[in-house]
Amino acid sequence: MKYYLILIMSMFICSGITGQNAEKPLLIKLPVAFSCVGRDPITVESTPVIFNSQLLLVANLRASAPRPESESYLYIDDIKKGQEIIQFGKKHAFVSAIVDGPSLNVFALDFSRTGKVWDSDGIDRFVTTDMKTWKQGKVILPDGEEKLFNNSVCKSDSGFVMAYESNVPVGFCFKFARSKDLSKWEKIKGLVYTGENNEYSACPVIRYFKPYYYVIYLHGPIKGHNGWVPFLSRSKDLENWELTPFNPIMEATEYEGRNNSDFDILEYEGRTYLYYGNGDQATWGNICVAMYDGPMKKFYESYFPEGKTFRVVSTSHVGKN
Repeated sequence: MKYYLILIMSMFICSGITGQNAEKPLLIKLPVAFSCVGRDPITVESTPVIFNSQLLLVANLRASAPRPESESYLYIDDIKKGQEIIQFGKKHAFVSAIVDGPSLNVFALDFSRTGKVWDSDGIDRFVTTDMKTWKQGKVILPDGEEKLFNNSVCKSDSGFVMAYESNVPVGFCFKFARSKDLSKWEKIKGLVYTGENNEYSACPVIRYFKPYYYVIYLHGPIKGHNGWVPFLSRSKDLENWELTPFNPIMEATEYEGRNNSDFDILEYEGRTYLYYGNGDQATWGNICVAMYDGPMKKFYESYFPEGKTFRVVSTSHVGKN
């Protein structure tokens, strides 16, 4: 513990960003990574949750060559013990999770019929109260030839909202759906997030702090930065989104390959932890963690300083901002 405190303090000092001089919020990349021993080395989708007082990581083994995709499955690890609790959801991937009262709800892409991610049958919900027995049901279906991938769910004042990744009309973009009970979902027609210029906008993670929805998503490579990078935006209505002036909020370091992607986020004991994948977007990856020294609401708000104006992205008309 003493080692980590010294490390964190030194990073604050070396960053030159302290006290009154703070501008861009400081994210500290912790010197840890989750082992992929015995699992597919490009497994990066995961969601940390607190369920029944346990700190858990809901994740997936997303198999790739030379292993067949049909060997994919979902699993849950006890983070503190570093032990696997259960495997379930064979032939599912692109996982997310949300705790609602006594239930753990897991959402993942279903390709059990074909064994192929690009020939899937939509997004399934798995729900449990004990992590032993699960109820499974379909919640989001693709439209026509559309392909679905990542998803994320948050609770708002009026129920629940899902952001889900699609390859139509832009590969990739994300869309939205609403639910009152996490079981029955209604797509929000006409809203498609395609960034500022009909650009790669992938693997969203959505959260809500009144009056704003916040989304961290993966932007394609941009000049002056290392590979695929995370962007952050906020919206009061899911239609008009403000981009933080601090984008990208992170990027891969020398030893992290070419991406910081597939984010999910957890508040734990007053601090905010961002679980993310690094790698080369093709052959290898790890799950890593960054920390913001404050609660999640403050983390999001700190990226949108009062008195500043922000670039706006509209989801109501693809290609128009």
